[in-house]
Amino acid sequence: MGCNHDCESCGGSCGEPESLLKAPHPLSSIRKVIGVVSGKGGVGKSLCTSMLAIAMQRRGAHCAILDADITGPSIPKGFGLTGTLGATEEGVFPMATKTGIDVCSINLLMENASDPVIWRGPIIAGAVQQFWTDIIWKDIDYMFVDMPPGTGDVPLTVFQSLPVDGIVVMTSPQELVSQVVTKAVKMAEMMEIPILGIIENYSYIQCPDCGKKISVFGESHVEEIAQEHKLDVLAKLPIDPALAAACDAGTLEDAQLPDLSKACDKIAKL
Repeated sequence: MGCNHDCESCGGSCGEPESLLKAPHPLSSIRKVIGVVSGKGGVGKSLCTSMLAIAMQRRGAHCAILDADITGPSIPKGFGLTGTLGATEEGVFPMATKTGIDVCSINLLMENASDPVIWRGPIIAGAVQQFWTDIIWKDIDYMFVDMPPGTGDVPLTVFQSLPVDGIVVMTSPQELVSQVVTKAVKMAEMMEIPILGIIENYSYIQCPDCGKKISVFGESHVEEIAQEHKLDVLAKLPIDPALAAACDAGTLEDAQLPDLSKACDKIAKL
């Protein structure tokens, strides 16, 4: 406890802690890695991950999505991706969306995308690690990692194995979410991962007739949570039936996105 690994001060011999970072494929080139996390499921991490990649791609960056949610992969659906990843003698390549976002997901490695992945935690974590080490990610400016909820094996593997430059924490308006957000934030702080800010999903729905914003899940608490942890609120995303329809149709790249400019500006400064 409190060891600074200066063994001359105590006569020990522990030395510097061994890095757990894994090298990407020799042919990969990835400039920045951004994780999208939450303390609980169902807050829209996959949708937000996809929208951030699309928004940054529209700004002229080359983006990629590593779908680390092995047991609940949903990234390919929103982009209309089917089939399996291609491979050559050099290695395995991600699948590109129609606007050029590179994607790797367990669904793109299975014969039937509807088959369940019934694996134990260490095997799931190992698969995520292989998405980083074995896939050839070429000339990527920003890789977004869609994490499963919680603080278990996969988030720990990503934080230890990948050079994560920052994370975006997802939340929703319910008061009970503040506790699970705190868990995700504290895990990132313990792992010394920079937190870019918080995005609140399901903030409101806008009446198509009068334009009034209705807080379906109650009043937002995201400002209080952000202030408590000294974080920025990067966006408050509405419930948008058009976005849901675009995800179902696999046409998310054609959809009009909510305002993610603050989040994109923060990512661009990394």
